[in-house]
Amino acid sequence: MKSLRSVAVLGAGTMGSRIAAHFANAGVPALLLDIATPNQPNRNLAAQRGLENAARLKPAGFFTDAGVSLVSTGNFDDDMERVREADWILEAVTEDLAIKRALWKRVDELRRPGSIVSTNTSGIPLGQIAEGMSEDFRAHFLGTHFFNPPRYLHLAEVIPGPATGAAILAQVSEFCDRRLGKGVVPCKDTPNFIGNRIGSFFGATIFKIMQEDGYTIEEVDALTGPLIGLPNSATFRLLDLVGIDIWAHVSRNLHELAPGDPWRERFRVPAFMSAMLERGWLGDKSGQGFYKKTGRERALHALDWKTLEYHPAERPKIPTAESARLIEDLPARLRLLLHGEDRAGAFLWKLFSDVFLYAAERIPEIADRVVEVDRAMRWGYAHKLGPFELWDAVGFQETARRIESEGRALPATAASMLEKGAIGFYRPADERGRPVMEYFDLTRSHYCQLEDRPGVLELAAIKRARGVVKSNSGASLIDIGDGVLCVEFHSKANTLGEDSGAIIEEALEQAGRNFQAIVIGNQGEHFSAGANLMLILLVAGEGDWDELNRAVHRFQQTNLALKYAPVPVVAAPFGRALGGGAEVALHAARIQASAELYMGLVEVGAGLIPAGGGCKEMLLRTGNPLAAFELIGYAKVSGSAADARKLRLLARGDGITMNPERLIADAKAQALALINSYQPGSPRTDISVGGEAVFATMKLGAWMARQGGYISDYDLVIAEKLAHVLSGGRLTGTQTVTEQYLLDLEREAFLSLCGNPQTLERMQHLLKTGKPLRN
Repeated sequence: MKSLRSVAVLGAGTMGSRIAAHFANAGVPALLLDIATPNQPNRNLAAQRGLENAARLKPAGFFTDAGVSLVSTGNFDDDMERVREADWILEAVTEDLAIKRALWKRVDELRRPGSIVSTNTSGIPLGQIAEGMSEDFRAHFLGTHFFNPPRYLHLAEVIPGPATGAAILAQVSEFCDRRLGKGVVPCKDTPNFIGNRIGSFFGATIFKIMQEDGYTIEEVDALTGPLIGLPNSATFRLLDLVGIDIWAHVSRNLHELAPGDPWRERFRVPAFMSAMLERGWLGDKSGQGFYKKTGRERALHALDWKTLEYHPAERPKIPTAESARLIEDLPARLRLLLHGEDRAGAFLWKLFSDVFLYAAERIPEIADRVVEVDRAMRWGYAHKLGPFELWDAVGFQETARRIESEGRALPATAASMLEKGAIGFYRPADERGRPVMEYFDLTRSHYCQLEDRPGVLELAAIKRARGVVKSNSGASLIDIGDGVLCVEFHSKANTLGEDSGAIIEEALEQAGRNFQAIVIGNQGEHFSAGANLMLILLVAGEGDWDELNRAVHRFQQTNLALKYAPVPVVAAPFGRALGGGAEVALHAARIQASAELYMGLVEVGAGLIPAGGGCKEMLLRTGNPLAAFELIGYAKVSGSAADARKLRLLARGDGITMNPERLIADAKAQALALINSYQPGSPRTDISVGGEAVFATMKLGAWMARQGGYISDYDLVIAEKLAHVLSGGRLTGTQTVTEQYLLDLEREAFLSLCGNPQTLERMQHLLKTGKPLRN
C-alpha cells in the first residue's frame, strides 16, 4: 500500500488550517485550498489568511515558524487539479451537506485512484456524503474527525464510510497514531460520533441543572473544572474558547439527526444562549460571551444568564468544594463531593447520574464497548476520566443502587451488571507480572480482556502488576522489562528534592549490578517543574548556608553521575521540563522528547541561575557563551520539541515522539539501542572559556537590555552572576577549565543570590502567584 507522503486539505477555516499545520508538524507537505477570493488580485487570499491565522494563533498551530513553509496555498477554481498529487485529500469545509457533496464530486473526477479521501465532518452521515461517488472513491472514503485545536487535543475519531476498505481504515489509523500523535478511536457513523455525542449531552445537562436550580455561571465553572477532573476551562470558559455558535450548531445538528434518542429534547439550544447568539456574543472571537474583560485593567466580568447583564466575576463559596480541593486523589475527592448535601453535591449528583445513564444507553448504538467512549472523552475533551471510568471511581454498585432508589430505571445492560455482582466496568487481571485489564462487555454481559497496545507502556499498570524496585515520596524505580530501569518522579508538580535525588542515586547503583539501561520519565501532568522552591526558600530564609551548599552540591554530583553513568541513560521529558527538571534531562546520554515539550532553564524568574549543571551543559551544547547567556538570561522556554532542538536543548541524536502515549516505550527502545556502543566516559577537563573579555561583552549586553527597558535592575544583578559563570569566572584571556570548576562557579553564584532579599521576594511571589516578579 502506498505510503502517505502528502496531503491536500480542502477548507482553510479554523479547523482546516490547523489540520494542515499539524500535518506540517509531522513533516508532511500540505496543500491548503479554499474559495477563490472575488475582486482581489490575490485569488488565494482566503487560504493564505487561514494559514496566517494558524501561524499566529495562541496556542500556536505550528511547532516552529519554519513549519509554515511546508504548507502551500491555492483556491478551488485555479488549483483543484493539484489534488492529483496528494496521497490523502481531507475535506474540512463548512458543515453543509450540499457544499460538501459538490466539492467531493469535483475531487472524484480529479483525484488519483487509490488516494485516500476523508471528511472532518463532526456529524453529517458519511453515507449521505459518499452517495453516488465512484466505486474507488467510496472504497477509500472515511471520516477523520479531529478535535480543535488539532495540535493539542489527542483524539482522532476514525469512521468508516459505507464501503471503506479495512486496509484503508488500518492505514489511516496507524498514520494518525504514529505520525500525527493521535489517540485513535474507531467510531460508528452515528450522529456526532462518540466524543461530541457524549460531550454535547454533558454540556446540555449542565445547562438544564443550572437553569432549574438557579446556579450562576461562576458556580458552574467552579464545579465543573479541575475539581472533578476536567480542564481549567470548565464549562463556560470552554464555550467562550470554542465559540458559542459552534456549540449551538453541534447541538442543533444532534437534535435534528437523532430523532430516536429518548433524551433528544436535552439538545435544544437554551433560550439564554439563543439570545446571546442574536446579540453576536460568540465568546472570545467576538470579545464577549459568558465572560468578558473590561476597562484598562481588563477586569474579568461574568454574565448573569437570567438578565444577560455582566458583573465582576466572583469566586463562589461552596464549603464541600473547598474541602474536596484538599484531597489529591481524584476518586476520593469525587466520592466526597457526591455525598455532600450542599449545592455542590446536589449539582454533581444530578449531572453524573444522568451522564452515567445516557452513556450506558448509547452502547451499542455509538460504540460496541465502554472503552471507546471513555477514550473519546479523555482524549477529545481532556477529562481525566471517561463516563464509565467515572462511574467506577464513585462506586458502580453504590451509585447504581442510589439511582434505583430514586425510582429511575437503570439501562438493562447496567442492571444485568448489578445482578451479576460486577464491581465495575473495569477490573485488573494481571498475570505473573504482566499488566492485564478487563472491561465489562455490556452487550455480552461478561468481562473481556482489553487488548495490548504494542508500543505503549503504562507505568501505573506495570507498578500494579509488578510492584516497584524502590520508592519514596518523591520518586520510584520501576522495572519496565528487558533490563531497563525507569526512574519515575511523582511528587507534587514532580518537583525535585532530596527524595528524587536518592532514587536517581539508587538507580545508578542498581544499574551497575542488575540493569543495562535507565529511562527517566513519568506519566504525570508534566515531566518536572524543577527544584522544590519552597525548600530552597525555607533553608535560605533560615540562613543555613552549609545545608543549602550541601544540597546543591549533591544535586550537581547526581547529575554528573547521570552523565557518566555505567549504563546509558535516556530522559523522556514532556510538557513542562523546567529548571532542575531540564538539568536532569540535559545530563542524559540521550533525550527522547514528547513533541509537546516546554523546556527551559527559567531560574532567573526566581532570582537565581541554574546550579545543577545547566549553565555548564548549555555552554557545551551551544559552544557559544553569548547564546547560552541569552537562553538562560531571558528564561527562554521551547514551544515544542522541535523548538527545543533549535534552542540546542535537544541535540542532533535526540529523538522526538509525536504520540505521548508512546513516549516511555520509545525512550526504552532508544536506551536498548545504545547499549552495545555505549562508553561511559569521564568528566571533561578541556572546556574552553573566554574569561574577562567575554564577561565584559555579556555585561554590556545586559546593560543595554536594561537601558531599553527589557530587564529590571535586579535582572541586571542576576545577569552579572550568570556572565561570571559562563565566562569561566573572569579569568584572564581564553583558558581551559573542568566541568567541576564550572559547577563550583554555578553553586557559588546560586548561594550568593539566595542571600539577597530580592531573590527571596521573587521566590515568595512565584510560590504565591505562580508568576515571576520583576523587582
